[in-house]
Amino acid sequence: MLMEKTAVRIAHMVNEEGGRTFYVGGYVRDRMLEKDSTGTGIKGVNTSAAETKDIDIEVHGIEPEQLYAILEQIGRPLTYGKSFGVFSLAGENIDIAMPRRERASGSRAETAAAGGPGVSRGHRDFEIEIDPCIGTYEAARRRDFTINALMQDVLTGEVIDHFGGLEDLQQKMIRHIDAERFIEDPLRVLRAAQFAARFGFAVASDTLELCSKIDLSALSRERVEEELKKALLKADRPSVFFETLRSMQQLGIWFAELGQTIGLEQDPVFHPEGDVWNHSMEVLDRAAAYRGRASEPYRFMMLALTHDLGKISTTEFIKGRIHSYEHETKGLPLVESFIRRITGEKDVIDYVLNMVPLHMRPNVLAYSKPALKSTNRMFDAAEAPEDLIYFAAADRPVISGSDPFSGDSGFLFERLDAYRAIMAKPHVTGRDLIEAGLEPGEDFGEMLAYAHKLRLAGIEKDLALKQVLACARKLRRERQTEKRHKEKQ
Repeated sequence: MLMEKTAVRIAHMVNEEGGRTFYVGGYVRDRMLEKDSTGTGIKGVNTSAAETKDIDIEVHGIEPEQLYAILEQIGRPLTYGKSFGVFSLAGENIDIAMPRRERASGSRAETAAAGGPGVSRGHRDFEIEIDPCIGTYEAARRRDFTINALMQDVLTGEVIDHFGGLEDLQQKMIRHIDAERFIEDPLRVLRAAQFAARFGFAVASDTLELCSKIDLSALSRERVEEELKKALLKADRPSVFFETLRSMQQLGIWFAELGQTIGLEQDPVFHPEGDVWNHSMEVLDRAAAYRGRASEPYRFMMLALTHDLGKISTTEFIKGRIHSYEHETKGLPLVESFIRRITGEKDVIDYVLNMVPLHMRPNVLAYSKPALKSTNRMFDAAEAPEDLIYFAAADRPVISGSDPFSGDSGFLFERLDAYRAIMAKPHVTGRDLIEAGLEPGEDFGEMLAYAHKLRLAGIEKDLALKQVLACARKLRRERQTEKRHKEKQ
């Protein structure tokens, strides 16, 4: 790997200056997780969730100016503020850091002194001091979890493990290092949950308890979404992210609507899995199997996460049965409130608000097998028709291990092919109406909408044009007559 060659080259030059270079953080963790299958690796771990796209190294024992001079001999150094002691090289995915001390400042420091979890949650409320001679113990101690505090000498391969990270990897355990430092950054609560989901690890009981006491309210939306994305896109079972937050009692601020689905009953005839929470988590995990086929995986997973939030405001008992009539449309304000709290990506927001009202229709139509125009209308309304079918498969429980793409989904894909064939044929346009003698007017959009309706019904262009023109002339005559009648009164 080119990046590793660069790291080794830096390490040799640092060594000549009397220093030492280590791989650090997630890079070491993921290397341990991705060891070969000869028995030295961590079995039963979702190694595809590892994120070693970049290399992180930490340089000890030399001054920042010496490190910068070394980097100048290799490439073009980039600095992220000299006070932070973090460098990179242009064109390479490698981060080079100096060991540093971080101290909470402002109201963070005041809260720590009072003995409670952080109340000020700004990410930049830290004083940073570069200390090349801090030593590996103190350098690792500032990290969040034991599995992220592993260090590996770039030249010798020696793994330095001050806090039992290797054992926790073997035990599949997420465990914090230092309680006082841990609470200084509340994002670590979400990181614990996403690591649990991505790697299938458990969170240590004392870490769960600590996380339950940390206030997440002032985290930025961007930081929350970053952790959520990792869970939704990298975990085999994204539900673990939310189940972990639930066990920490940390759904309330950012994922409040999901918390409201806990204990929200459903008709057991259709939902033997239990409440809306259980159903949503099962759908989310099944959706993960299809996210790679979706038009854009993140927005597809957000659809899976939010599709039944409308049941919060629509669930009621009627004649002894539980119903959530029209939850897919009446509950849309709840969905929008949730989605806008989490993301500012217009594409994601528009997609979810378009697809949630449609999410029940594929399975209903696949069961009733109606005329072609019904499925055409559904696909035409959907921003991503194929995604709608994939979601329908996730929303429909797999029975006895059967393939969810047999039967109902096969019908839907056949109908999608038919819809696309129809949409590829010539159709009536505004130009066609004008060339046929229809003058543009206030009702022109109405006529184009009628033409589109005929198109979805499979009516050929020539016949559709005649029908639209006949309708337009009749409608205009009627309106003209009505206008004259009003003028006489």
